[in-house]
Amino acid sequence: MTDGALGRLKRLDQFKLHELESVRLLLRGDSVIDWHRLNLESEEEARGLLEAHEFRPDQPQDRARLDALRNDAVSYLRRQFDFPIPKPVEDASVEELMLLASGKGHRQTCACAILKAMHIMHHLDGRELLFCLPMSDQDVFHLVEEKVYRVVGGMLSAGFPIVEFVGGRKNKDSLYTKLLSKRDSSASQIFDKVRFRVVTRTREDVLPVLLYLTEHLFPFSLVVAGESINTMFHFRRYCLDHPHLKTMIKDFQTGVDDAFTPSDNVFSDQSYRVIHFVVDLPVRLPEETMELAPPSAWSLGPIVFVLCEFQIVDHATEQANEQGEASHEKYKERQRHAVKRRLKIGVRPMATPKRAGR
Repeated sequence: MTDGALGRLKRLDQFKLHELESVRLLLRGDSVIDWHRLNLESEEEARGLLEAHEFRPDQPQDRARLDALRNDAVSYLRRQFDFPIPKPVEDASVEELMLLASGKGHRQTCACAILKAMHIMHHLDGRELLFCLPMSDQDVFHLVEEKVYRVVGGMLSAGFPIVEFVGGRKNKDSLYTKLLSKRDSSASQIFDKVRFRVVTRTREDVLPVLLYLTEHLFPFSLVVAGESINTMFHFRRYCLDHPHLKTMIKDFQTGVDDAFTPSDNVFSDQSYRVIHFVVDLPVRLPEETMELAPPSAWSLGPIVFVLCEFQIVDHATEQANEQGEASHEKYKERQRHAVKRRLKIGVRPMATPKRAGR
């Protein structure tokens, strides 16, 4: 990796603890609600996390929205749990709350609780806003694609180590086949109506690219828990092989098991290797779209969330995946055979896949 091409990509020996934990959460499919602390070091890092959520902290409307979420979270914690929140914590800005949550003591615990409640409230409001707007799925998906192509296009223009990028919407026939292959034939279980695939130059480029995406495209906190597949990295072993990353292992949150997170998609071959995860991508709606919202939605803010699937592999792994039984062609062949048999005799020959590995 050259400094010129990767000036904005962090090398592994530049990772900080909160950055390594962000990538680890994504690979494991954990929930940020289970974290007991942040590890941010500056107000700049706190603002960066807000901006990854599509907030614009310098705009009065966004600042008012953040303050309202904080006040609602404090009120909820006191109302439901009689949570003792000191006045300085109650009055802190969101950036200050993030730094308090990265400290120690009672104020740190209170700040974490407030941020967790804010996270849930903001997410629910974004979902409600999406239902309030006269927008089709296609309109929403277009906004998602615009955002993703802008970020990844910038990475490609800057010479980042990405050899292939593919994105788009799953076609209707693929959706029909996928639902017919699942016991729970519900469209709400389809997370990859919009999906994107990134192929990096080398294996060592994967984690830096993932970190960049969490900082500029989707915040790590919006990874959908329980929907990650990682058959490429035994994360702890990988960190042990890098002297700088090894020093941070003792401070990891949410468990100690960092083995592979296998796919339980029965149509994927055991030799297939991939990092796959689902995010609720935050999308900031244009002003002209917000003007279509009813007055009851005006307090919900301008940000909605759209489920998207991401896959990332390195070039060598991608080539290996296209050989023999691991290939996409063989995967689709097994899936079609199972659906055809199910349609004919109503009996599935294999167990139900819970997650989409393809």
